[in-house]
Amino acid sequence: MYFKNQKFLVAGMSKSGESSARFLLRRGADVYLYDDVVSDKILKVVEELSALGAHAVEEDGLERAVNMCDVLVLSPGIPIDNSLPVSFRRQGKCIIGEEELGALYLRATAVAVTGTNGKTTTVSMVNDILRAAGKNSVLCGNVGNPLVGEVENLGFDDFAVIEISSFQLETLSSLRPHVAVITNITEDHLNRHYNMENYVFLKSKILRNLRGSEYAVLNADDKTVSAFAEKIRCRVIFFSMEPRSDGVWCENGAVYCDGERLFAVNDMKAGGTHNVYNALAAVAVAKALGVDLAVAAKAVCSFRGVRHRIETVCERGGKTYIDDSKGTNVDAAIKAVECMRRETVILLGGKDKGYEYYPLFKKLKESRVVHAVLYGENRFRLLAGAQEAGFGSFSLCADFAMAVKIADHVAKSGQNVLLSPASSSFDEFSGYEERGDRFAEMVKGADESV
Repeated sequence: MYFKNQKFLVAGMSKSGESSARFLLRRGADVYLYDDVVSDKILKVVEELSALGAHAVEEDGLERAVNMCDVLVLSPGIPIDNSLPVSFRRQGKCIIGEEELGALYLRATAVAVTGTNGKTTTVSMVNDILRAAGKNSVLCGNVGNPLVGEVENLGFDDFAVIEISSFQLETLSSLRPHVAVITNITEDHLNRHYNMENYVFLKSKILRNLRGSEYAVLNADDKTVSAFAEKIRCRVIFFSMEPRSDGVWCENGAVYCDGERLFAVNDMKAGGTHNVYNALAAVAVAKALGVDLAVAAKAVCSFRGVRHRIETVCERGGKTYIDDSKGTNVDAAIKAVECMRRETVILLGGKDKGYEYYPLFKKLKESRVVHAVLYGENRFRLLAGAQEAGFGSFSLCADFAMAVKIADHVAKSGQNVLLSPASSSFDEFSGYEERGDRFAEMVKGADESV
């Protein structure tokens, strides 16, 4: 890609779009900026980039920009079937994402992690392991900084630990990680990907470029994930909660690697079966990279978890408030509920992602959940799922703030209030982080109305 001889249209001025534009401008590219969402934050970013030489594109000038530009750099928030990338495709022009732009110029050894759930925790554990082993490692991609914002800081001796979402995989084709991890695959983002076949295909793309010298770390207990091993040419390390003859597994409450006992599950500061799976994947990455397994074990056991994932916020009035705003799909919410050791009031709702809620409420009936507060854009679809499953203890309201107030009122001393929405946050918030932060503010008493 010859930057000084091509025009780039960067679509979407989120963190990834801004990083892409800065990367291109530093290389003398002619950069055009477009976002159909107007906010003070976006306007400020566009103003800063314009001062560096970029050109802002308004709605009435978009068609001209499409005809003039050679390359579309697409934000992961914009679907590949949006009219903008469709226009580029019809003209036979190049469409890439920020992750692809970063992958083209990455010199560091890459560890890439995808899956429906557990991505952020797994990459965080891997990053801790590498740092404990004395390596220069950075988190990037779907967590931390965008990959394209880190490539200039990383040399051949460094490591990029990259979390990759299905949205990013839509436009990613050049990345060849030394280790690729798929944590699990369950129903998610069907409102964007239409069906599970498309979703599974996108997740499998992370393995497409791997050859005999690279590694795939796969969940042996997930039939969809383990089946990928039959179609790839690289070396495979399986992880499992069942005893195996090789790989990494859990047996009698301890983690083993190729028959060597590494540590007891009870030694881990991050609890729950889901975190054991994440730990198994992280240890498998350490094995692939040749990291001292004793160092890896110590780092994993010291890991305390990631923000907004089953994170205890506070205790007040005998009630424990738990932030699992990162639980944006049904499977994640079920895993959070399975971690509860006391009766629990759960907050469910947000923007719909296209799946059925009957399985969720069927599980809730068998759990310690005593009441559900249904809120947000998809509250009536949640209500239908609850009624179909015969789950009768619920409240219904429109917005998030009222839902938190109701949950606080309904919960009794000795119970949990769990935010695990099984939905995206984009009906009211910019992301799950903002939703989780708002929950914490309210329940800690910063909002006096709670």
